[in-house]
Amino acid sequence: MKQTILDKNELEYFFVEESYGGNQDLFPDVTMRDGGCGAIAACESCIYFARTNGIKKLYPHQSQEISWKEYHDFAYVMKHYLCPRPNGIDTLELFMEGFGEYLADAHDDRLQMEAFHGTHTYEEAVEAVCRQIDNACLIPYLMLKHKNEKGPLEDYIWHWFILAGYEKKEDDLLVKAISYGEHKWFSLKEMWDTGYDKKGGMILYHI
Repeated sequence: MKQTILDKNELEYFFVEESYGGNQDLFPDVTMRDGGCGAIAACESCIYFARTNGIKKLYPHQSQEISWKEYHDFAYVMKHYLCPRPNGIDTLELFMEGFGEYLADAHDDRLQMEAFHGTHTYEEAVEAVCRQIDNACLIPYLMLKHKNEKGPLEDYIWHWFILAGYEKKEDDLLVKAISYGEHKWFSLKEMWDTGYDKKGGMILYHI
């Protein structure tokens, strides 16, 4: 039976030419293709807030019509702060440290970060996602290992991606996940229940 949608909110996102956000698969550098997702999540954050909140210092190009070359150049700047490594940017703290250094060098302190670890309950995660999206803040999401490694989440395991919307159902919250130049809707309940002790989590922005 089809469930009733109780509430829904999606953020206005951006295109990089024909791509819905950036696409790490298009990078010529294999290190960025295989391990650049943390840097790309930071790039997406900068472009989004430059467009929606006028924080122009975060993105060095004009933010309305974004070319692949501009995005590519910017991602390689961010790579210096969130450099791909053997285990990736596998903690929220590593992301906050690297991206925090970029924000400091950009000389703009309006964007603040809070770590929301995967040890929180699912109910707390639902509340955090809805609050952030309702406050027009996208969410960098880190998923590490997951028990359903061959299911719909397969390409999102050990990966940073962006949440930019939610759809509240009677027994679950669907979230709009953006990565690889496209968006997909996933069950937050399934995402949150990884089955592993070492968990990722979310970066909560505050402006």
